[in-house]
Amino acid sequence: MRKENISDAVIRRLPRYYRQLSELRAKGITRTSSLSLGREMGITASQIRQDFSCFGEFGQQGYGYHVRELCEEIGRILGVDRNHHLIVVGAGRLGQALMENFPFAKCGFTVDAAFDIAPGLIGSAVNGITVRAMDDITAWLRENPVDVVALTVPREAARPVSDRLIALGVRGFWNFTNLELSSEHPGVQFENIHFSDSLLTLSYRIANG
Repeated sequence: MRKENISDAVIRRLPRYYRQLSELRAKGITRTSSLSLGREMGITASQIRQDFSCFGEFGQQGYGYHVRELCEEIGRILGVDRNHHLIVVGAGRLGQALMENFPFAKCGFTVDAAFDIAPGLIGSAVNGITVRAMDDITAWLRENPVDVVALTVPREAARPVSDRLIALGVRGFWNFTNLELSSEHPGVQFENIHFSDSLLTLSYRIANG
């Protein structure tokens, strides 16, 4: 049972646990331990046990964790089993790359449509996903509510587009615009992705390694 006030640091480690356990499961490994997971992930065993304790009791003393059961439980905590619905707003190169390559289904998401303002893109399909006119998004969302928008519009369009979508009822944004977005509307969540942060982290490690 989930406890309240889970720290953001714990939440951000959950997908790493889920990915690692999924890889173990794919290899046919049925049993693991916090010590083993910690060695593979560079996290202390005590940190892993502390993270898991935020959501309930997992594993058995003297046995460890059943890989399939723990993977499925963390998947449920992350909402992988809820079949979230997502649209891509901005069907340029980055939006197309996501639609063509990202394993949305494995994360529990169905991509329903994409939207853009470019006449040359409207009516096309990317990986079976139809690109529609941005002018049609209001009517489309009234008939097809979604959980998340993958926002891949130009930086200057990020705020007006997100404000418009919030007004239309969207509450989750996976934001690739390189602009830090937030909202005062209750329940609206932004996950702001900055590729430069990851590259600069690598730069630091190379420079100081």
